Amino acid sequence: MYDPVERARQVAEIVCRGEERKYHRFRAARFYGGIATADCVGCCLACVFCWAGDSVAHPDAFGRFYTPAAVAEKLVSLARKHRYRQVRISGNEPTICRAHLLTVLERIPEDFTFILETNGILIGHDPGYAEELARFPNLSVRVSLKGTTEAEFSRLTGAVSEAYALQFKALAHLDRTGVQVHPAVMVSFSPPEHVERLRDRLATIHPRFADFEVEELVLYGGVKERLERAGIGYRTAYTPRGIPPEQV
Repeated sequence: MYDPVERARQVAEIVCRGEERKYHRFRAARFYGGIATADCVGCCLACVFCWAGDSVAHPDAFGRFYTPAAVAEKLVSLARKHRYRQVRISGNEPTICRAHLLTVLERIPEDFTFILETNGILIGHDPGYAEELARFPNLSVRVSLKGTTEAEFSRLTGAVSEAYALQFKALAHLDRTGVQVHPAVMVSFSPPEHVERLRDRLATIHPRFADFEVEELVLYGGVKERLERAGIGYRTAYTPRGIPPEQV
C-alpha cells in the first residue's frame, strides 16, 4: 500500500523539470466527439486496469520533456487540423506538474474547451489547486473515481483506502470554486448495490453528481493479463473496438 500524495511527489521528481513535463505522444482521439490529446507520463495511482500501465510503472523510461508553450501549440494545431473544438491532457495524471498544467491552460485559446481528466487526488489534497483552476472559463474537469467503495479503490489501485476520500474532496473543492466538473466512475468491478450507494454519497456533495458518467473496463493490450495476475475479476468489459457509443 502507498500514499498517492507522496507517490505524486516522487513521480514529479521524474516527470517534471521546471515548467516542463514529460509526454509520450500527441494524437487525435474519437472521444467526446473528437478531441486533440496530449498523453502525459507519470501518475500518482497504479490502477491495475489502466491502459497506460507501462508508462505508469516506468515513467523514467517513457516520453520526453515539453514546455507548456510546445504542448499548447501542438494541441491547438492538432485540433484545428481535425476541426475539433476540444483539447485535453490524458494518459497518466495531468495534475502532477502543477506549474506546467496551469501554464498550458493559460496558452489555450478560450474558444477551445480544455477537458482535464484527473483522478482528483491532488485537487482533493489541496483546495488551493481548485481555486487556481477556477481562473479558466473554458475548463471542464472530469474526476474519475476508481471504484465505488474504499475497499474497491484500494484493491484496484494498490493505494491506501483512506485516499479514496480525496476524490470526493476534489469534486467538492471544484464545485465550490465554480469550476465545471463532473464525476466518472469505474463500475466494472462493483456490484449494483455499491453503485447505488455511491449515487447517494455523491448526491450529498451536489445532487447532479448522482447522475455520473459510467466508465467500464476496456481490455487494451496487457490489461486482461494484469488483472489475472492480480486475481481480480470483473463484471463488465469491452474490447477497444467494442466500446459502447455512449462511452465514446
